[in-house]
Amino acid sequence: MRILMIGGTRFIGRHVVDQAVGHGHQVTIFHRGRTGTDLFRGDDRVEHRTGDRDADLSALADGEWDATVDTCAYVPRQVQALADVLGKRGGHHLLVSSVSAYRAPERAGYTEEAPLAELDDPTVEEVTGETYGGLKVLCERAATERYGPTTLLVRPTYVVGPHDYTWRFPWWVARMARGGEVLAPGPADAPSQVIDVRDMASWMVGLLERRESGAFHAVSPAPPFSWGQQLEAVRDAVAPEGTTLTWVDGSFLLGEGHDDGSLPLWSADDPDVLSMTADPSKAERTGLAPRPLADTVRDTLAWVRTVDQPPTPGISADRERDLLDRWRKRSG
Repeated sequence: MRILMIGGTRFIGRHVVDQAVGHGHQVTIFHRGRTGTDLFRGDDRVEHRTGDRDADLSALADGEWDATVDTCAYVPRQVQALADVLGKRGGHHLLVSSVSAYRAPERAGYTEEAPLAELDDPTVEEVTGETYGGLKVLCERAATERYGPTTLLVRPTYVVGPHDYTWRFPWWVARMARGGEVLAPGPADAPSQVIDVRDMASWMVGLLERRESGAFHAVSPAPPFSWGQQLEAVRDAVAPEGTTLTWVDGSFLLGEGHDDGSLPLWSADDPDVLSMTADPSKAERTGLAPRPLADTVRDTLAWVRTVDQPPTPGISADRERDLLDRWRKRSG
């Protein structure tokens, strides 16, 4: 199969390319040439084409593919522009969306048929916490309109694993690996889901191979699973003996000016916490088989130790100690 990858050099895309090549497919990567320019170089199964989907798609003016995977569409204009260039040459289309595409769920274990988010202004293009989900819905609708009912829509939760440039999950892995007393932002019983990028990528290639269509959740595990269980799993996988979690009330942390930017993946005061309770059964019936979370944690730590940790996200060690000390004084 000939696969066109829109964005294939950073995180999700590079793993999809790796899996596709491993399955014996030919891959064309369309990217801006800013990162991963040496990836897969010398492999005659991979072709690089350079361009910017927001400004110059001319590199895609020729060629024909059996499938296209779009990992980086954030506004519907981008979907429309790609369809204008490809026409019918792109083959079976797979768009990576998000569980943020749903309205605030009313119950845990919601399926792919749950109501979707709607924007008050469908012309908005600024991607914010308030518009992100609605824009993903518009991207999904644009893709289905242009590529037809066979379009694949993959809606992941937080995607984690090696090469995670967002550094949200890796920050916690690195923090636990240092050991000691770890500040854990509450509530511990908030729902949580992640998906290993390698499992998601392998499954996505399988969806294309079997000509699947429709929307699928890429999440793990099935609810119930809590934020506390996730942090404990990270600790148990990589932390030195004696590492402890000290749970700190979320309202205290918010009052101190902290949010999910300084404490990654924390739900903070998010009213849509049930978005982390998606039902994965439809995806599992089509081959999604998540590995144990402990394996993802250990592999992420191995990758973390090969790269420089960015200054953000996450709080500094000094700030963590200060917050823990003041929390103890307050709680008594």
